[in-house]
Amino acid sequence: MNLTPFLFRSLVRLLLSLIVQPVASVSTLLFYSDILPQHMVSERLVRHELLDRENYLFHFLVNFLKCFW
Repeated sequence: MNLTPFLFRSLVRLLLSLIVQPVASVSTLLFYSDILPQHMVSERLVRHELLDRENYLFHFLVNFLKCFW
């Protein structure tokens, strides 16, 4: 099984979200990485739909930040 189509689709989704809505994308990354405080003000900036099952690179970035931050 070739993983290239899955990763390419995930890369396109990640780049589009970072280009179209940069604040929401970055705040969602930081929120799910436990870097951003978990309260109502910061949760308003979070887009929960960015963290679906097929967005592999977004999950990778969240887990990477959890490990090394």
